[in-house]
Amino acid sequence: MTASEDEDDGAFAVSEDLVQSPAHKTAGTSTIDFDGLLEPPLKLHEDLSGGCGGQLWPAGMVLTKYMLRNHSTALQRSSILSVALGCRLDKPVYITDQQPMLELMERNITLNNLQAKVRACIFDWGSSVPVDVPQYPDIILAADCVYFEPAFPLLQQTLQDVIGPATVCYFCFKKRRRADLHFMKAVRKDFDVEEIDDLDRATYTRENIFLYAIRRKNPKDRT
Repeated sequence: MTASEDEDDGAFAVSEDLVQSPAHKTAGTSTIDFDGLLEPPLKLHEDLSGGCGGQLWPAGMVLTKYMLRNHSTALQRSSILSVALGCRLDKPVYITDQQPMLELMERNITLNNLQAKVRACIFDWGSSVPVDVPQYPDIILAADCVYFEPAFPLLQQTLQDVIGPATVCYFCFKKRRRADLHFMKAVRKDFDVEEIDDLDRATYTRENIFLYAIRRKNPKDRT
């Protein structure tokens, strides 16, 4: 799950007042190795013409570096929903977004010759889980999903649908408004939420970026 939206869809249109691009990039392809953690480097095509999900955002960078540094072995043997870049996988990775991002996701899969390992799916929050996605993936990676307050109930419902008893969701976002933390408070009613003490935490918290591990609560522990 990544931060994108169809800017022509009135229900989910997000202006740059809410999510402002740090730089108005022109479409193009680059390589990125996440500070030397990924070999070979990832080929990344970015294109904002379909929405602001068409580029790498800081929370995605933080989450990817954390996963590569701390969970590369677990990623190799897990079913994964969203993104696990550069891993040698026994199970497929499912990267999801809305319709405007599908072509870009598929292009990046092809750029990195990952057609046999990575599948791109359309997944609108609050709708049924796509039939190609496992009911409860082992690992869910969610980067910068908290950006548009009216969509928070849909995101919360999606987390309830995809986080199973053995699932861990690594959830990273940049706090832009007070409402973003209200969303995390609401999530804590249904899930165990643990802030991760990452090596780079002191650096990225200065940018109001937070990284959590989210797991399903035991029903008897819910309040």
